[in-house]
Amino acid sequence: MKEEKRKGKAVVVGGSIAGLSCAHALIAAGWEVVVLEKTSSPPTGCATGAGLGIDPLAQKLLQSWLKQPKILDLTTLPLTIDQNQVTDGGKKINRMLTRDEDFNFKAVYWSDLHSLLYKALPPEIVRWGHAFLSFSISDGKTCARVKSKILQTGDVIEVVGDLLIAADGCLSSIRQSFLPDLKLRYSGYCAWRGVLNFSDNENSETILGLKKAFPDLGKCLYFDLGSKTHIVFYELLNKRINWIWYVNQPEPQLKGNSVTMKVSDVMIENMHEAADRVWLPELVNVIRETKEPFLNVIYDSEPLDQIVWDNVVLIGDAAHPTTPHGLRSTNMSILDAAVLGKCLGKWGVENLNSALQEYQSTRLPVISQQVLFSRRLGRIKQGLVVPDRGPFDPIIASQEECEELQQKNMPFLSDVPSILSNVVK
Repeated sequence: MKEEKRKGKAVVVGGSIAGLSCAHALIAAGWEVVVLEKTSSPPTGCATGAGLGIDPLAQKLLQSWLKQPKILDLTTLPLTIDQNQVTDGGKKINRMLTRDEDFNFKAVYWSDLHSLLYKALPPEIVRWGHAFLSFSISDGKTCARVKSKILQTGDVIEVVGDLLIAADGCLSSIRQSFLPDLKLRYSGYCAWRGVLNFSDNENSETILGLKKAFPDLGKCLYFDLGSKTHIVFYELLNKRINWIWYVNQPEPQLKGNSVTMKVSDVMIENMHEAADRVWLPELVNVIRETKEPFLNVIYDSEPLDQIVWDNVVLIGDAAHPTTPHGLRSTNMSILDAAVLGKCLGKWGVENLNSALQEYQSTRLPVISQQVLFSRRLGRIKQGLVVPDRGPFDPIIASQEECEELQQKNMPFLSDVPSILSNVVK
């Protein structure tokens, strides 16, 4: 009788979209998974997540994990157009710079996607209210011991697995234990963000005015460029407008372990007044009517030389802190998880090192180039200096210069790793 292969066990630190994607990918590979997440219960809405753009490959991977693949279409709106335009804040007029009608992304609210992934997992996988404390690797590199605190009781527990997966975000404490000198790079700007819910007022002057000024809302990813600034906005399911406005400023002093700043009423009022000077009135009305806008400080890091140490692996923002301009953060995280799962399934727990090395060699070249492209795109749109050109001015830019603004220029955007070829046929 053939001996049954030993089942691997992974401990995932972080229950955001990267961590839940990992759980799905590893369960599909025949692994046992425990996810430790410090928040006390599944989020029902998440201000800091707001809207996401999901690329075609990530859509297929998500569908492969969901029990009802078509449910993704019911939770998203199409983003078939990527459009860049310039606004003259003084004259209050705008004009198109580029338009790509073969974009094929989908717009989704962070908490909607998180909820889909969570509900498709067996209920015992995610341990809510478990704050990661520390880890250790056994002398023979055969297992990882992970300690966490149950926040409700204060009890400290230990989980032992073959593999520790760090899905603990751009400020990853697990990454820090291997790369103590790694510092995140401040981009030079912050982002005001908000979601306007107009479900109970869809015929208001604000919404009718917005749809008249931007007629492709509901299928278009709009990038509006001003002088040394830009704003992104698109529609989400259930009558919501997601917007992100990037503002050049000195690096703020952050408190605690978050890149989201607390904002005062005065800061919000100043932001509204600045918006009046820069954007079309139809867009300013949306910004003014958005409840509880928040401010993200935008960081990335130099691409890492490695994302695997013994039986510890980084995925998601822990592996590649990135700026948002290429819509890569969530898409990279989903792809990280899928590639890791397939590598583990291919090699088995008895060849863990080979599996992790294949994961690293598959992902590193891609994520490195995508992080650097996103950085460059953000600096161009913010009118900041990039190495091979002067500051971009959208009002006088040539058509050739404007072509560089498009999402389709992202390296490896249509690339499917060979190990995933069976998933995405």
